[in-house]
Amino acid sequence: MSNIRITKQFSFETGHALYGYDGKCKNVHGHSYKLSVTVIGKPITDTSNVKFGMVIDFSDLKKIVKEEIVDVFDHATVFNKNTPHIELAAELKNRGHHVILVGYQPTSENMVTDFAQKIKSRLPKDILLHSLKLQETETSFAEWYASDNL
Repeated sequence: MSNIRITKQFSFETGHALYGYDGKCKNVHGHSYKLSVTVIGKPITDTSNVKFGMVIDFSDLKKIVKEEIVDVFDHATVFNKNTPHIELAAELKNRGHHVILVGYQPTSENMVTDFAQKIKSRLPKDILLHSLKLQETETSFAEWYASDNL
């Protein structure tokens, strides 16, 4: 049986700020992110399996990505915990805002790498994460490919 790639797309709204950056993105702002998750595997050949013919049920992939990424990052503000933004984060949290502190500068490049690790850890052993595409705007995105990260 051939390996098949399947892709599911997600969207979420997230705010962030890039500490120390020399452009507009040093200010707190947000994006309507689009995340495309592509996995690869062989379709199930057991005719008695209710998921016969599927690499992975789209609803199973959706559950993983929603729990690890979408439900966590949607309508949150992300700051690098190793910057003075920690003070702003504390103030926002005190006011009831959803704030995520990460150990990296929250660029699309770093976020997509973080997302890849989170998703890979939850996939069934016979399903591999092939790629992620995190689109920040209509014309700007970061991509992560397993083959680039062996």
